[in-house]
Amino acid sequence: MGNGMKKIMCLFLLVQSVVTFAAEQSVTLSIPSMDCPVCPITIKKSLQKVSGVKSVDVSYENKTAIVSFDNQLTDTDKLLKATENVGYPSILERNKK
Repeated sequence: MGNGMKKIMCLFLLVQSVVTFAAEQSVTLSIPSMDCPVCPITIKKSLQKVSGVKSVDVSYENKTAIVSFDNQLTDTDKLLKATENVGYPSILERNKK
């Protein structure tokens, strides 16, 4: 195998290993201060602005937000801060399995 081919293979393996570590994660945030039907719109927009967030489903009835995100780009602290910044402090719920 030529030197150029070795470099290409090493680069390919490096990229593959980085891609493998990035994982989509989902969490449920409890948002007890959600008190009107318009609140979910504000909360959803705030969470969608966080880099790495893939999807947001906010339920006014359950006072929760289910957020899917790339854990290489963001974390739960940033999600909690995003809801707090728009006036709706949230609490990370434990996954129910």
